[in-house]
Amino acid sequence: MSRTVRFHEFGGPEVLRVEDLDPGDPGPGEVRVRVDAIGVNRAEVLFRTGRYIEPVRHLPARLGNEAAGVVEALGDGVTGLRIGQPVSVVPGFSHNDYGVYAERALVPAPFVLPRGEDTDPVTAAAVWMPYLTAYGAMLDVGGMRPGDTAVITAASSSVGLAAIQTAHRIGATPVAVTRTRAKRQQLLDAGATEVIVSDEDDVAARILSLTHGKGAEFILDAVAGPGVTDLVRATAPDGTLFLWGAQSNAPTPYPSFDLGMPAVNIRTFTMLEITRSAERLRRGRAYIESGLRLGHFEPVVDRVFELGEVAEAHAYLEGNGQVGKVVMRVDH
Repeated sequence: MSRTVRFHEFGGPEVLRVEDLDPGDPGPGEVRVRVDAIGVNRAEVLFRTGRYIEPVRHLPARLGNEAAGVVEALGDGVTGLRIGQPVSVVPGFSHNDYGVYAERALVPAPFVLPRGEDTDPVTAAAVWMPYLTAYGAMLDVGGMRPGDTAVITAASSSVGLAAIQTAHRIGATPVAVTRTRAKRQQLLDAGATEVIVSDEDDVAARILSLTHGKGAEFILDAVAGPGVTDLVRATAPDGTLFLWGAQSNAPTPYPSFDLGMPAVNIRTFTMLEITRSAERLRRGRAYIESGLRLGHFEPVVDRVFELGEVAEAHAYLEGNGQVGKVVMRVDH
């Protein structure tokens, strides 16, 4: 049996239950992983509340698609992995089909990557969602270039910090946007060239001032909502505004006529664009692994919870007080 997290109804963190379930044997193309650490992501909060981009198909439902652990069993047709091998589970599959919030979990083999034994599970569980999101938007799709200005909202999130590091590796200038002054110094210490405090500053005016009136070539926005209008105003001609999250929970306008029809690209993005293409994932994996190996990338873990504290982990993430990744550890 395996302690496994499920929810039987939509709601707050309190609907999450830890239950004893049989993980079963892996079928063709599947791997059973002994899970040692789990990356906790906002997508799981949205899935739990019925607000994710993919609806919940059935209840009770499982959660989680980012983890680190060890291979326990291999299904037919799985190659390139061996029993006992340390691995990372990369987010690339639906919460409706699999869930890694568990002591042991079945996962599809294409999303199981070998990891070095010198990388501890907690750190390994903090890598793939943040860095693949930053890489995918900034390089694979956005084509960011050295000398560009990259504005990053919700900059204290794990993706925000990965985006700051990615901008530096490219040779771009990362400008962090955060709601209050509480995290300003931490973001500067994390590598942000400038920090804009949205509760105090005119965000568009600050971006335009920092770019000498040109605007930012690249904006990575996890907030959306009404603030998108200001971000469009501060985007350089032919620049790109990527919407990858919706933390505001408010309707997002499509600014056009009221701003004079600016020549701005507005594009939604999810990391699944990368992970669901074998070739794009191969390239992203190579980029991220080299960044880790050379010291350009350093995952930031804010706080570690136990699996049995899953409700507390979700509540903490929803409180938006973290700087970096929230991870759950699984003790066996």
